[in-house]
Amino acid sequence: MGEDVLFESRIESLPLVARGKVRDIYAVDEAHWLIVATDRLSAFDVVLPTPIPGKGRILTALSGFWFHRTAHLVPNHLTGIAPEDVVSGGDERAQVRGRAVVVRRLRPLPVEAIVRGYLAGSGWKEYQREGTVCGIPLPPGLRQAERLPEPIFTPSTKAAVGEHDENIPFARAAALLGEEVAERVRALSLAIYREARDYAAGRGILIADTKFEFGLDEEGRIHLIDEVLTPDSSRFWPADRYAPGQSPPSFDKQYVRDWLESLDWDKRPPGPALPAEVVAQTAARYREALLRLTGAAA
Repeated sequence: MGEDVLFESRIESLPLVARGKVRDIYAVDEAHWLIVATDRLSAFDVVLPTPIPGKGRILTALSGFWFHRTAHLVPNHLTGIAPEDVVSGGDERAQVRGRAVVVRRLRPLPVEAIVRGYLAGSGWKEYQREGTVCGIPLPPGLRQAERLPEPIFTPSTKAAVGEHDENIPFARAAALLGEEVAERVRALSLAIYREARDYAAGRGILIADTKFEFGLDEEGRIHLIDEVLTPDSSRFWPADRYAPGQSPPSFDKQYVRDWLESLDWDKRPPGPALPAEVVAQTAARYREALLRLTGAAA
């Protein structure tokens, strides 16, 4: 996949729609967008100034793998149109090659669909205080990183760049989406998670939790969009180093979060630059996740 670094895309032949935390979105026509996965990294909802080489290509490859693998459960936004065919010039084609997709324009739902299968992160902190995760009561006596009796659906709001997502109860998600859509999103999220969890476990990775995003087409049909089961949107743990009662090592950006937690930083922009060792270690974890899950080397 190469080690070229792209912090911010510059596609002059298409109108820029938005720059997200990681992805840049361009309008292809009235029915399609071009989404470019850059090498930007966000942590605690802050975009850091230091890119992770090759990260955007890994996210694109992993998402594509999961989109195809879950297509029998829910349609997705992929079109199969080559990104190189919608831009102009060699420089623009180089920017999109291997790190971009042309997708259907859909109406994104204003809720992030989070599924938690293990007790980790903010969920573990809340459980220690309240015995709940996002307000959902859990059995007493669970340990850090312990597998939950059943996966739980814990939606959140979608924050703008530089702002923080907010966990919300299912009732508020239903008020935002409508009861029928919210129920469908919850059922789909849990089904996708269970299938991915079982597949990944057979390849030495435990998916502790993950985030999905969905959109609606003109007929109101739900589609899976954005990214799927990547190290950016999920917590991946090596099964052979997992033990309840302690925080496992990970194949995701938790390594960066842990380093940032050691700093005197208030988790507000601007974020601190990452040292070379943290960049190298993070890139290696992303590559390992891709290799284990898909068999493809970055």
